[in-house]
Amino acid sequence: MADEKKTTPTDLTPDAITTKDLHRAWNRWWLVDEVPRTYDRQVAPAFMYGLTPILKKLYKDPDALREAYDRHMVFFNTHAIWGGGTITGIVASLEETRAKELAAHQEETVTEDLIQNTKVGLMGALAGIGDSIDNATLQYIFIAIALPWAKSGSPLGALFPWIGFTLVTYLYGWQFVKMGFKLGRSAATEIVKGDKIQNLIEGLSILGLFMMGAIASSYVTVSSSLKFDLSGKVFKLQTILDGLVPGIIPLAIVMGIYLYFSKKGLNATKALLWVTLILGVLAAIGIL
Repeated sequence: MADEKKTTPTDLTPDAITTKDLHRAWNRWWLVDEVPRTYDRQVAPAFMYGLTPILKKLYKDPDALREAYDRHMVFFNTHAIWGGGTITGIVASLEETRAKELAAHQEETVTEDLIQNTKVGLMGALAGIGDSIDNATLQYIFIAIALPWAKSGSPLGALFPWIGFTLVTYLYGWQFVKMGFKLGRSAATEIVKGDKIQNLIEGLSILGLFMMGAIASSYVTVSSSLKFDLSGKVFKLQTILDGLVPGIIPLAIVMGIYLYFSKKGLNATKALLWVTLILGVLAAIGIL
């Protein structure tokens, strides 16, 4: 009877994780993060798919590899760039440490619970930052830049926001992966409290407000048709307002909507209905 091949401790030694491995994991997650979404797991299958090449290099024992697959198929949901990028790097770092400890039969400082709790603790916080910066600020900056092109009929008006947003978020998402792997669990602190990230967030917020102001003044066009006769001379309300503060009516409408959102919450449907009703009444009585 042939001797069975025995697995030695050397056989279980994990391979080193390279920048190429991290890049491959990021590409896989970035491409499919919204594809295998399910009610009970959300985007966990995509996260596990991204990590699979790394896990295979780390865990040579089939049982340990199976356990790694299982723990990354548990419910997971976060922002694709800020959360997915950072957590991919952090988890790769934690898994590497755990694999080395298991292979060397050392005391486990990185347990399964630690890895899972790290993911759960970070996914909500990082998703909030990502939604605020990417979805609520950055994409509208690209839209604002492209609006003149769209207005002139150029295809760039439709393509530029998508291309620009995709390229920029992909590039800094990749930086988050590398930072997460390098810093480990402390990477989250660097993102949430780090001066560079906070300066970036503040700068993007200011730029976003600036671009929204430019859009409001350029594309919200509302004027008054009201005019009156005094001593044989016709006075137009719009001319008077332009002499005082040009664009004051569009500004008043934008600020009114902003105040409505501040007091009533971000309910765009109700805001549009109120704006339509109020402007319709003002137009009917000859003010606008």
